[in-house]
Amino acid sequence: MKSASRRNFLAAGLALPAAGLAEPSEPEQVPAQSPTLTYRTLGRTGLKVTSMSFGCMTTSDESVIRRAADMGILHFDTARSYQNGNNERMVGVALKGRRKQVIVSSKTLAQTRQEAMDQLDTSLRELGTDYLDIWYLHARNSPAEVTDDLLEVQRAAKKSGKIRYAGVSTHFNMDQMLAHLVERGQTDVVLTTYNFSMQNVAAAGEQARKTDMTAAIQSARKAGMGIVTMKAMAGGVARVGRGDRLYGADAEALKGILGKPGGALAAIKWVLRNQSVDTAIVCMTDHDQLEENLRAMAEPFGSRDEQLLRSLVAYIGPSYCRMCGSCNGVCARGVPVPDVLRFLSYAEGYGQFAMARERFLELPADVRATRCEDCSSCSVECPNGVEVRRNVMRAQAMLA
Repeated sequence: MKSASRRNFLAAGLALPAAGLAEPSEPEQVPAQSPTLTYRTLGRTGLKVTSMSFGCMTTSDESVIRRAADMGILHFDTARSYQNGNNERMVGVALKGRRKQVIVSSKTLAQTRQEAMDQLDTSLRELGTDYLDIWYLHARNSPAEVTDDLLEVQRAAKKSGKIRYAGVSTHFNMDQMLAHLVERGQTDVVLTTYNFSMQNVAAAGEQARKTDMTAAIQSARKAGMGIVTMKAMAGGVARVGRGDRLYGADAEALKGILGKPGGALAAIKWVLRNQSVDTAIVCMTDHDQLEENLRAMAEPFGSRDEQLLRSLVAYIGPSYCRMCGSCNGVCARGVPVPDVLRFLSYAEGYGQFAMARERFLELPADVRATRCEDCSSCSVECPNGVEVRRNVMRAQAMLA
C-alpha cells in the first residue's frame, strides 16, 4: 500500500545547518535496490547522466535524495530561489560525501553581474562545494533576458573553476529560446519545459505558427546543446492521476476514466522516448515516488500510456498553460499570463503554496494590484483552450 506521503506533497522550507558535500556521511539506513537505469550523454559536455534525474525543488526529506544516489541517479538539480534558499542547504546535507560521484546544478534569477556573482558564491557555500557542474541563468524567456553581462559572468565563473558548464533555463517561448541559444553558441546546457501537453500546440499572434517542441529539442541537441527537460508532469499530473480535485475535475469521474494509477509514469516515459532529451529532471518528495518513477527508464511508452495521457490532456486542457507564446507573455494590462499560471501550478499541482506566493509577490506592484474581474473581457485568447481569465482570477485570489 502506498504511504500517506505518496498522496500528499511534503511541506517545504526546512531550516538546515550549512552542509559540506565533500565531508564523509553516515551510511544510508534504507538499503538500496538495483533498478534498471539507462544513461545518456549530456550534449557536448560529455557528462554521463541517467535519463531521469532528480529535481529537488519540492523535496524536504533528505533521505529520498540519498536513496536516489544509492540507487544510481547521477544528476541532482536545485536553485538559489527554492524554499527561500533552504533547498540548496538540504541538498548539500543529503549529498554529503558524494561530490565526485554526482552532478549538481543550481540556478540564479539574478539580473545584474554583481547579483549573479554573489548568488553563485552563496550557492557554493550552501551546497558546501567548490564548484557546480551546471549553473543556469534561470527563467529566461526572451533573448533580451540573456544579457552579455550575465554570459560574461558565466564565462568568468568557468575560468575560475566555480562552474564547469553554463546553462540557461526557459519556461516560455521555449522553441525560439532554444534556437537563439544555439545561435549565440555560449550555452552548454538548456533546461526547458517539455511534456505530453505540448504536442504541436498552436501559437497565434501576428505570425501564426505551430510550436513543435520535439523538433526544437532535436535541432538544439544536433547542434551539441545538452538537453535537460522539466515539468514532465504538466503542472502536477501525479495529483490528477490520483483523482484529486485539481483543475476543477470531478474526482470520481476522473478516476473512472483514468482507471489504474500510472499517469505520472506515463508522463515521464513520454518525455524519455525523445532520444534527443539527455535527461528529464523530475521532482520527487518521497520514497514511493522515487521507486515508481525509476520505472520510466526501464519501461517503453505504450498504447496504454498514450490513452492515459490523452485523457489527462482533456482534463487539464482548460487550465494548463503550454507556454507556447501565443499571448506574447502579457495581457493588455500588463499581467504576465504564463508566469501567473505557472505560479498557480506550483500551488495547486505541486503543493508548493509558499513558493507560488513568493514568486507572485516578486511581480511589480501595479501588476500585483491588477484584477481580471475589473475587465469586461480578456485580451488574451488561448488557441489551446486554456480559460485564461478564470485561472488568472483564481491565482490572484489565492496569491495576491
